[in-house]
Amino acid sequence: MENLERDVVIIGAGPSGLTAATELQRAGLSVAVLEARDRVGGRTWTDVVDGAMLEIGGQWVSPDQTALLHTLDRLGLQTFSRYREGESVYIDPAGKRTRYTGEMFPVSEDTEREMNKLIETLDKLAAEIGAREPWAHPLARELDTISFHHWLRRQSTDEEACNNIGLFIAGGMLTKPAHAFSALQAVLMAASAGSFTNLVDDGFILDKRVVGGMQQVSQRLAEELGDGAVFLNAPVRTLRWSGADGQGHTGGTAVTAISDTVTVKARYAVMAVPPNLYSRVSYEPPLPRRQHQMHQHQSLGLVIKVHAVYETPFWREEGLSGTCFGAGALVQEVYDNTNHGDSRGTLVGFVSDEKADAVFELSAQERKAAILASIADYLGGKALSPEVYYESDWGSEEWTRGAYAASYDLGGLHRYGKDQLTPVGPIYWSCSDLAAEGYQHVDGAIRMGEATAARIVDAARA
Repeated sequence: MENLERDVVIIGAGPSGLTAATELQRAGLSVAVLEARDRVGGRTWTDVVDGAMLEIGGQWVSPDQTALLHTLDRLGLQTFSRYREGESVYIDPAGKRTRYTGEMFPVSEDTEREMNKLIETLDKLAAEIGAREPWAHPLARELDTISFHHWLRRQSTDEEACNNIGLFIAGGMLTKPAHAFSALQAVLMAASAGSFTNLVDDGFILDKRVVGGMQQVSQRLAEELGDGAVFLNAPVRTLRWSGADGQGHTGGTAVTAISDTVTVKARYAVMAVPPNLYSRVSYEPPLPRRQHQMHQHQSLGLVIKVHAVYETPFWREEGLSGTCFGAGALVQEVYDNTNHGDSRGTLVGFVSDEKADAVFELSAQERKAAILASIADYLGGKALSPEVYYESDWGSEEWTRGAYAASYDLGGLHRYGKDQLTPVGPIYWSCSDLAAEGYQHVDGAIRMGEATAARIVDAARA
């Protein structure tokens, strides 16, 4: 067991924890980053599977994600645009397949009018409520105590419109059924992206990717920290804390982080893991009641991210972009995910929440067949025979246990949100799950890392 003394111990070597560590080190504070996995990157992970490079975790960059864009530029990482030339495909509730162009699905005039009405309403709420303090708005309780599913149906009686709009939040982002989270949580998701219109626009929200993969952000940040700063295979089991004055100011050692391989004594600690993992650590003394309650109301959703690699991007030859939507389909979203400079074609699809539950009851071969059949409904029989097939199942990953980020259950956001970033003595919280702008994205993780580091630097100098 190695014993260290540092100014700050960071628990979690994802983009948020490593950003905090580099900012703290740049400010002259010594750091140690303890990571449970055998790699850095957290929920970003680029791996080679059967000869194909796959982005198993988070991967996309949108134009508003300025913190991420700045970090990519500083680290010398290049981006490339997602392929989206040609027509998209929509499958309606009756199973009818239609090729189309533009952002609006090819629905009836009545359904289009209802979808636009819902988008306009959500845009207005997102602008009015914002991402910083949605719990403080006068409508917070009202919107937080009704599910997004039922709120949509209060606004419109058009079921196809409600399901299509729900798709962008439930399946596409929170990866939970729309009846499992509140309308306020949906508004936060929209506000964090600038508007609900941005979430609907796949050309905006899924604009670019990083050449070589998003995990490089964490890898290069870890390299910047130098030797002796990042410790892998070091899950923290116990965090002992004391000595704070109630404002986060500490004198000498205030925390002791005990992992399987290294123990770190420090003045401050940063919990840079998703909230569903906070309880994996034993706190001595226990966290305050408020924290215990709050963490029980935060959970991750469930999604299967499906990767299918083909000899060529056959859909392009047929005038298709590879972009596909169907709220009632097993695979509700499909995109061209071909790597930069690769002659092969890669599709990525998503099976979310209850649909994922259903196919996880099948054998691996049955599940693969069902998923590929759903993709083939959009793009034709050639989709049935990929050279490489892989399912990213973060729900089974020991140190994640879900996707993509934590959200509150009904009523939780307005009840606990104002306290989610409040330090507990010398312990600070930093992850994309708690971000305002960039919520759930690498951009939000970086923003949180920078903000957390700034708070600790201020406390250390006070």
